[in-house]
Amino acid sequence: MSGKPRPCGCKGYRSCLLCEKELNLVPFNDDSITAESLEEKGIPSYVFCPACSLAWPGWDFDPTHHPNHIGEPITFPGIYIQSDFFTEEEMVKLMNSFDSIPWESSVSGRRKQNFGPKTNFKKRKLQLGSFKGVPSFSQLFKDRIERVPLLKDYHTIEQCSLEYDPERGASIEPHIDDCWVWGERIVTLNLAGDSFLTMTKYHGGIDKYNLKDVDIELPKTEDIPNICVRIPQPARSLIVIYGSARYQWLHCVLRRDIKERRVCIALREFTKQFLNPNHVMGQTVLQAASNYF
Repeated sequence: MSGKPRPCGCKGYRSCLLCEKELNLVPFNDDSITAESLEEKGIPSYVFCPACSLAWPGWDFDPTHHPNHIGEPITFPGIYIQSDFFTEEEMVKLMNSFDSIPWESSVSGRRKQNFGPKTNFKKRKLQLGSFKGVPSFSQLFKDRIERVPLLKDYHTIEQCSLEYDPERGASIEPHIDDCWVWGERIVTLNLAGDSFLTMTKYHGGIDKYNLKDVDIELPKTEDIPNICVRIPQPARSLIVIYGSARYQWLHCVLRRDIKERRVCIALREFTKQFLNPNHVMGQTVLQAASNYF
């Protein structure tokens, strides 16, 4: 397929229900990531429980199972979930605020609103572009995030609201967020729509995703279990991925896990090099990110 964006926003190998139907494309298939298909490959599946921060055997999440889980749990470091981060009233207010801003079509059935610098991960170029700050209503969650111990020194430099619509077959393929620009802590504020983040072990090299820039101590690859871990993303929750979970695991949102409109806010911080006071572009972006309009 051509790299030119299609009317729906998809391009290349990525597709959604709209262009699959209109252009008679081969339907998106994520059947390789099911409990059954993974089990056939000898890859067991686990579900992370936000209440006890342990991963238990299974695929779907039922909060009523805690504390009476079944099976033997495992630890899965690098995941933090805070349920009820927003009240129902705050969620509705934020949803209305985001919907008052135009949405832009994106790949794989998603829509987005992006506030951040221009980045080219392959060429390793960072530019301010048209970035002048974030919407004023973002102050609500900025102040609250700063009160989370894990995020006490978190400086947001990109805010991207994402919409996943089941009618468009929205999803996001397995990936690791870029490691050259984006720092260790990957923050998601899941406003509306329960969903899952599905995580599988990364078997590739350090040349992809700029993983060679990672400067923290991580477990040896051979010590990482070859399993699948499902991370619940409840509505009105805060999810943080860091450490090994950030750098040694692929994460994706499966099409079949989007059963209702889901809106989330993805926040990103800089890597250490851009936080250096002498890094001119880094400081320019940080200044822009502190502005509200």
